[in-house]
Amino acid sequence: MIELCGFGVSNYYNKLKLILLEKGVPFRETVVYPWSRNEFLHYSPLGKIPYVVTEYGGLSESQVILEYIEDRYPDNPLHPTEIYARAKCRELIQHVELNAEWVARRLYKEAFFNGVVSDETKQEAKVRLALGLRGVAQLASFSPYVLGSTFSAADCVAFVHFTMIERATMNIYGENLLREFVPEAAAFMQLMGERPHVRTMMADREVAMQAFLDQNVKYDG
Repeated sequence: MIELCGFGVSNYYNKLKLILLEKGVPFRETVVYPWSRNEFLHYSPLGKIPYVVTEYGGLSESQVILEYIEDRYPDNPLHPTEIYARAKCRELIQHVELNAEWVARRLYKEAFFNGVVSDETKQEAKVRLALGLRGVAQLASFSPYVLGSTFSAADCVAFVHFTMIERATMNIYGENLLREFVPEAAAFMQLMGERPHVRTMMADREVAMQAFLDQNVKYDG
C-alpha cells in the first residue's frame, strides 16, 4: 500500500490524493510538515513534500509520483492510451504547474499565511500569471473536461491548482485572474466540485488547514 506523506493544505499533496482516490488505489496518509525535513531526507532529498513510500522505497516530486501511480496501478487509467493524446495530457499538466501555479505560488505567503509579499513581486506575478493562464486556455478545451469528453489526470491537477490560483488572486488583487483569462474554467470548476472524491479531498483540506493554523507556525507555501 502506498503511504502518502505531507499535509492536506498543499495542493501538490492534494493532487496526488485526488489521483489515488479517483483511481481507487488503496493508500494511507501520514502527516508530515516541511519544517521536519531533516527526518525524511532519505525519502525526499531536498526535503520537499509530498513524497510517497512504496513497497520498493520512497519517491519524491509530485509529477514523478503521479506517473508512477499510473504505471504501477494500470486499472482505471487517467492518462489517454494514444501516444499523442498522452503527451498532450502531460503538456497541459506542465503548463498549469510551471507557467501558472508556480507563478501564483509567489503570492501564497501573503494570500494564505499572514506574511507579506512586495508590491514589485505582486505586479510581476500578475503579468506572468496572465501569460501562463493564456497558454493554459489555448491548450485546454473544457468540453467538459480540460482535454475533452474524457476525465483524466489533467483534470485532477488543474482543479487543485486552479483552486489555489483563484483564491490567491482574489485575496491579493481582488480579481479572479483564472476566470478573467480562462473563462471556460468556471463551468469546469463547478463540474469538478460535484465529484464525490473532490468533495472528500476538499473537506479534508479544510480540516488540515485548521490543524495547521492551530500550530501557529509560519509557512510560505
